[in-house]
Amino acid sequence: MSNTPLGEHEIIQIIQSRLTPMPDMLVPFGDDVSAINLEGKQGAVLKTDMLVRKTDVPQGMSLFAAARKAIVMNVSDFASKGVVPTAVLAAVGLPKALATKEAVAEIAEGLNAGAREYGAYVIGGDTNETEDLIISISLFGTTSVSNRPVLRSGAGVGDILAVTGLFGKSVAGLRLLLGNYKASEGLREVLVDAVYNPRARLREGLALCGGCVSASIDSSDGLAWSISELARQSGVGFLLDCLPVAGEAEEFAVQNELDLVDLVLYGGEEYELVVTVAPSRWVEAQALVGAVGGCLIPIGKATSIQQVRLVLGGREVPVVARGWEHFKSRV
Repeated sequence: MSNTPLGEHEIIQIIQSRLTPMPDMLVPFGDDVSAINLEGKQGAVLKTDMLVRKTDVPQGMSLFAAARKAIVMNVSDFASKGVVPTAVLAAVGLPKALATKEAVAEIAEGLNAGAREYGAYVIGGDTNETEDLIISISLFGTTSVSNRPVLRSGAGVGDILAVTGLFGKSVAGLRLLLGNYKASEGLREVLVDAVYNPRARLREGLALCGGCVSASIDSSDGLAWSISELARQSGVGFLLDCLPVAGEAEEFAVQNELDLVDLVLYGGEEYELVVTVAPSRWVEAQALVGAVGGCLIPIGKATSIQQVRLVLGGREVPVVARGWEHFKSRV
């Protein structure tokens, strides 16, 4: 038996390979959410994601912000499928040091604030004693069977690859919190806020996923990994001609002599959407996102060459399928 630690994605694949697929699943294994047929024309959409203090809560993040983040992590996956979240179950594991009235109240207020921010309600859950703070969220919503959630597998050659925002601030903020990096006071405030107060692109996802996009994924595991996953599941490649760089991330990279491409492509926890759009729907897609106060930034196109490449300085360089992955990644 090998003693080499597995990464999160391989662990999930092993588990899924030993499960019996439910007949007529609306969303197959390996996408952002799960979904099943209900009686009639409705489908139930479900998502669960777990926040653990050691790996998901950086220094200085309040219990309120941590609990809110646990909700946002799940809502972002609903956003990528164009599904309205309705109800939340929250299982909270508490070490004895946090089993106080003040700490529990702060966690509950964060859960409620996160749910209500996106129109959902916390309707129940569970608690237990644990060695570390654990907040496991189960999110529920519905969809019509005729309007299935947008999958990762629908991109076609020639489709425009686009994102709903700029990248690099979250990983820069994490490096500031965890390492010996420098930033001006104003820059530090912006970068750390990106870590402490992430936002899911639910409005954009609901606007786009009514038929405008061919494939969609949440970017929380990193831009490069998300693009590579769209490519793998759709059977296409992508040629990137633009990096969606946040100005603050560029400033941070310059001040700390860091590789900006690495910062943008291989970070994580951005909670943007990465989507593909047929050229004939591009103007419509941009208008729909603009109407809800968002933006849609084109960064490349799907190709028949099944590789992800970036045009950089007039030459093509490969983009590796790497990002944040539990059991492997370190900031």
